[in-house]
Amino acid sequence: MLISELLLIAVGLSMDAFAVSVSNGLALRCLRLRDALKFGLFFGFFQMLMPLLGWAVGRLFSDYVMAFDHWVAFVLLGYIGTKMVMDGLRGSDSACGDTGFKTMLILAIATSIDALAAGVTFAFMNINIWFSISVIGAITFFLSAFGVLIGKRVGDKLGGKAQLLGGFLLIAMGVKILIEHLFF
Repeated sequence: MLISELLLIAVGLSMDAFAVSVSNGLALRCLRLRDALKFGLFFGFFQMLMPLLGWAVGRLFSDYVMAFDHWVAFVLLGYIGTKMVMDGLRGSDSACGDTGFKTMLILAIATSIDALAAGVTFAFMNINIWFSISVIGAITFFLSAFGVLIGKRVGDKLGGKAQLLGGFLLIAMGVKILIEHLFF
């Protein structure tokens, strides 16, 4: 996998966390830098953990599905991307403005479920999982922290658009993987 492809996947997976961060930035009455860093740390950690768990599960079954790996990647990334696009079109978000541990944990897990499924697809690809999850975690950290900060300034204009962008990026990566395996 090229670094540019990994960056696109990382940005795509980060869009849910970014959208939730922006929404929470809007809802926080007294925004502090540590609130932004807390969002970045929670979301970044879970965006690293979930693909690793998905990769480990996928590795157990990789010998059985090598002939179908491109279809698995296409279907999973297509499903995740489509779900994100549909959520973006419906305007679903989780603006709560709460930065307590329980709320942050729930939001971090909810926004990283897509990364778990993406991690399964990593098991069928020739990638360095540690480098990949580090890139995903770092990008999610920065986008989430940035999202909270701009949430106060930009308003609610980006919430659904961020999810749409992330969904379209994941769908495009799934289509690209399928085309590469079928035609090259």
